[in-house]
Amino acid sequence: MNVRVRGIYTTALTALLGDHHEIVQASPPIRERFDREFPVAPADATVRTTDDRQGVGVAGDPEAVATLRERLRAVGRDAFAWSNPAPRGAVFRGVVAKTLGSGAVVDLAVDGDAIEGFLPYDRVDGYVETGDDYRLQVATPAPPWRDARPSLATDLRAPGGLVELRRGDGGRRDETARMAELLPVDPPEGWTPRWSPAADDASLDAMAAALERASDRAEAVESAVAAADGDGEPGRIAAPQAGAWMWFGRESRFELDDVRRRVTATMPGHHRTKAADDDASAAVDLVEAVCGDSGDEFPFAAVADQFGPREGGTLAIGHGKPDGRGIVLGRGEVVERDDDDRSVTVEREMTAGGTYDALGVERRAGDVARTTLVEGRWWYPTVYRGDDGTRRGTYVNVCTPVELFPDAARYVDLHVDVVKTPDGEVRRVDDDELQAAVAAGHVAEPLADRAREVAASIEKAL
Repeated sequence: MNVRVRGIYTTALTALLGDHHEIVQASPPIRERFDREFPVAPADATVRTTDDRQGVGVAGDPEAVATLRERLRAVGRDAFAWSNPAPRGAVFRGVVAKTLGSGAVVDLAVDGDAIEGFLPYDRVDGYVETGDDYRLQVATPAPPWRDARPSLATDLRAPGGLVELRRGDGGRRDETARMAELLPVDPPEGWTPRWSPAADDASLDAMAAALERASDRAEAVESAVAAADGDGEPGRIAAPQAGAWMWFGRESRFELDDVRRRVTATMPGHHRTKAADDDASAAVDLVEAVCGDSGDEFPFAAVADQFGPREGGTLAIGHGKPDGRGIVLGRGEVVERDDDDRSVTVEREMTAGGTYDALGVERRAGDVARTTLVEGRWWYPTVYRGDDGTRRGTYVNVCTPVELFPDAARYVDLHVDVVKTPDGEVRRVDDDELQAAVAAGHVAEPLADRAREVAASIEKAL
């Protein structure tokens, strides 16, 4: 199986996946770093870092995607994997649900499950109104943990690695395009090839194989679109590629550090730091180029001083769910940062209404939630106090190891939690939700065992 890898995890994943698969279309830094040849050949699947650097997306042939999903999920016990129901190139018939300032929210559907996409107005001819239906293709997929929708377009493309076919596009008339005219394969009528820069180094055989694969996808898309013509029900018409999403937790990032370290100088917390910020990523490259591994422990204080979080700033609590969703529990002021403990304390003023989860205590205006988060810890407490300072309860969330990025603390919630009521009663809650997540395949049993172990320790300590 041929695999193409791009993004901040490339060196580690090239080493990890290269033991089982052929890595193709390697970038110049990877070719320099590894003492081996990397062919310029069509990829069965591409592994690409997500825009927020929290994980990777996988796209390609269904069998290849399924294989890579399982291999990447095994990187660490806090790695999560989900199927992507709307991968790049998937074609849908969608109905406009509402219009916004720059585009429309479109209802899609896969196997009866509701999915929303976003259609920018500049990709549509004419005025867009609620209730309009379109044949649309996913231009840019969106991971489930982000508050974003897949970006949609009306034109048709057959995605690929070395070459992409575009319906009715003028194409690139460069040397590579002219060389393609020598190939024994012609694209389907009405489709134009757009060759990637990697094709400049490809053999004619590799280019022919890539064009043939892209042509098969284009014909499959065109056939499916023709068969669905006139059917106004929302739903997926075709998916020339399968897709999956991988979210890496803190332990998984450090496991990838160890793999990368076998290849080249890698500072402690390499991937943890790069995942925080684009500028931090560049800083890591400089440190490693000048200083090599630069120590034995993750330099929390140095990273936080340079990029955050900082006292007086704000920090969001990015609460991931095992099913792939992500929500923000709230944003608060960083009132304390302890570099020795690698911790920050965040305070949020609460509004009136409802009760605090599992505590059964009324939420009043003026209440303050004080949350202490420690880098790498499998749990964090939130203490609620009234405006007069009286303790109104403590909620301890059990989760994957916390990461304190500049703008948000991030983790995946593991459902089971421990609470302490104002009268001192300690209760463990939501074990049933954890068990349901295991049964649904969202949480692996070793991770669930760790969550139960952590919850038991907290329950005893409280």
